[in-house]
Order: sequence, then structure tokens, then C-alpha cells
Amino acid sequence: MIRVLDIIEDTMVDGPGFRTSIYCAGCRHACPGCHNPQSWNFGGGREMQTEEMMRVIEADPFANVTFSGGDPMYQAEGFAELARQIHRRTNKDIWCYTGFTFEHLINPYQLELLEEIDVLVDGPFIQRLRNPDLLFRGSSNQRIIDVQASLYAGETILWQPDI
Repeated sequence: MIRVLDIIEDTMVDGPGFRTSIYCAGCRHACPGCHNPQSWNFGGGREMQTEEMMRVIEADPFANVTFSGGDPMYQAEGFAELARQIHRRTNKDIWCYTGFTFEHLINPYQLELLEEIDVLVDGPFIQRLRNPDLLFRGSSNQRIIDVQASLYAGETILWQPDI
């Protein structure tokens, strides 16, 4: 189960190409200037089963998937299960936005989800570092990380867009 605020289909702002974005409830980062402060409430939205979300995800064969929020890492167990199903049943890539840093997520609670993520946009939004020209992130401290390459290499490897 995941507490979900909304699922937006065919968005192009949460990663490359068309995406199905799942916005979850709950975030303790409370970044000043956050573009989605209504997502901070852990009791917001509604609980959804993995299978219910998979029906939406599988309905569009061309859209990849993004987990956002709130912060999906606060619901790591539910998102890990959803990510496993996405990878088992589709060839979609998964992006995830979090206010935590990649290095902070290398722990028993969040590693299970991290191992299923293809690309992670990490770090809190910092208003004084805001840059509207950045690709897929809001402030210059945030990184776009190739998670699988990073886990394999044992160091943070930044994602490179296909050109």
C-alpha cells in the first residue's frame, strides 16, 4: 500500500519523455519554496494497492514512470514492491525524486527501493540555489544519478541524457 495524492499520466516534466508520475503523500523535508507543499501531509490522499497503480501504469505502453511526492523514500517498502512489479511486468524505466541524498539512502530501510530505481533526483530543494534552466530539477544542489551504475561502481555516477 502507498498513500497517493495523485497519478498524472503523460507528463513530461518529471524525467525524459512521457511519464506516469505517482505523487505520494508525506514529506518531512519541508523545503522553503517547495513546488508541492500540499504533499507534506502524511495523511493526505488515499491508500492505493500495487495492483491498482499497475493498471494505470500498464494502460500506457509508451510512458515511463516517476515516483515523486512528498517523498517516496518515506514509503520505501510500498514503492519497492511497486517498482519490482513495474520491472517484472514492463520495460519501463523508473525515476524517483527525493529530498534525501543518495549517500543517505544506502541503509537497510531504503536500499530495497533504491535497488529498483533507474534514476534518482536527490537532495532537498534549496530556494537560493533555484535555477529554472536546470534539467529535471529545481536547485543546483540536486543531482540526477544513474542509480544502477552507482550501486555497481560503489560511487555516485551522474545520469547522462541520451543525445
